[in-house]
Amino acid sequence: MKRVLLWLVTAASAVALTALLAFQFSPALQDRLFAAGARQQMARASQLPTGDDALRVVLCGTSSPLPLRQAAKACTLVVAGGKLFVVDVGPESPENLALWRIPTPNIEAVFLTHFHSDHIGELGELNMQGWAQGRRQPLKVFGPAGVDQVVGGFNAAYSFDRQYRNAHHSHGQGLLPLEAAVMAPYPADFVQPGDVPAGRTQVIYNAGGVTVTAIETDHRPVAPAFSYRFSYKGRSVVITGDTVLNDGLTAAARGADVLVSEAQAHHLQDLMANEAEAIGQKTLASVLKDTSRYHINPVEAARLANRAGVRELVYTHIAPPLVFGLLKTPWLRGVSKERPDGVTIGRDGMLITIPLDGSAIRFDQLEG
Repeated sequence: MKRVLLWLVTAASAVALTALLAFQFSPALQDRLFAAGARQQMARASQLPTGDDALRVVLCGTSSPLPLRQAAKACTLVVAGGKLFVVDVGPESPENLALWRIPTPNIEAVFLTHFHSDHIGELGELNMQGWAQGRRQPLKVFGPAGVDQVVGGFNAAYSFDRQYRNAHHSHGQGLLPLEAAVMAPYPADFVQPGDVPAGRTQVIYNAGGVTVTAIETDHRPVAPAFSYRFSYKGRSVVITGDTVLNDGLTAAARGADVLVSEAQAHHLQDLMANEAEAIGQKTLASVLKDTSRYHINPVEAARLANRAGVRELVYTHIAPPLVFGLLKTPWLRGVSKERPDGVTIGRDGMLITIPLDGSAIRFDQLEG
């Protein structure tokens, strides 16, 4: 028996060595294998389900400004009525969309909650990728007053890039039309800078059965700042952006199926601040402590979900970063007393399906 096993191992090794040598010294074989792999990757379909007309949410960025290798910055994708909508475009999030084969040319619009860098950092990249893959009209970008300045800045920053790509690839055939390369701002200016937050709301998008309501929220000193409610055929999801607990948001979220809420565990953030100060990083320590003034904590988000009567609460924009699983326990401290069920810590690639018939909400995972 030992001789047979030895022979099999030797034979397998010889076959593997022969294959390796053939690959190393055969350009034709190398090219065939590469072409087969390239075709397989490019032929991969989007991981978004298409078998029903449910309202869907994909978390495409769940981290805070503090770095976490496995999580992009703030970004949420909403799928409704066959259309794609993106809320915030934080750094690294377009890469996630590409890995999941989300068809970026099909994005109907982007909705910015506010203009912190971790929420807008890759707006230009998302726009460029959608254009380079076939979008034929400017990308619509909705947001608070000032969004025209933000969009204009990105358009200016990418002006050379789009000219280069047009020259590289169009060859007079209109392959990458310059008029489609830019973004078009849509300011929701019912709230003006300097206004005291009062929970005002306004429908800012209504087409194809999808209604998007901008909700004034409290992220002072950032003002105005928005949450968004997406409604489709009787189902709805609210995405908070950055905020503190406030009555206006509670009222606007009432009866939603899913609340996707940012959350920062202030007690852990303060511990990080203390450690930063202890090693002489006083500026970082001060910044970490300040953030507790303008972010909701996990217990408060659970209280918001209860008061609004939502079915599921999903945490995103998670701070401080949960670098290993055991940290979920202190991060969630006190949440179970407030809301024992219907609570989920979000992660990049989480797919939330809200069936139109009101049946159980499903949670799945997209893979890169």
